[in-house]
Amino acid sequence: MSFSSVLRKIVDGSGGGLAAALMGPDGIPIEQVSASGADAGAAEEASVLGIEFGRILQEMRKASDSVEGGAVQEVSVRLLRRWVLLRDVDPETTLVVTLGPDGNAGKARFLMRRYLLELRDQL
Repeated sequence: MSFSSVLRKIVDGSGGGLAAALMGPDGIPIEQVSASGADAGAAEEASVLGIEFGRILQEMRKASDSVEGGAVQEVSVRLLRRWVLLRDVDPETTLVVTLGPDGNAGKARFLMRRYLLELRDQL
């Protein structure tokens, strides 16, 4: 199964999903998809959010290391008009999923975990 088909399953299955992006270490999306009927820029927005929140994720990793908390596995950010969910696929790749304000973040988080090994296998 391709990256885009896995990302599409996550976005379409989450209820309120807008887009998903698989981000490389350089901030360039490896793959990105938007939900059917979503704004044309939704996939691009997921990539931008991945870049911007990826910087914060790096700081969170440093903070976790300083208190020996273990690896940061997942981050959920609730904005006024979006949910932004980030999950490390491997040390260099991050999965970013965006949802509308009424999206089902719990379902999206479940689907991100469910397809994590499949994404890792494809890398």
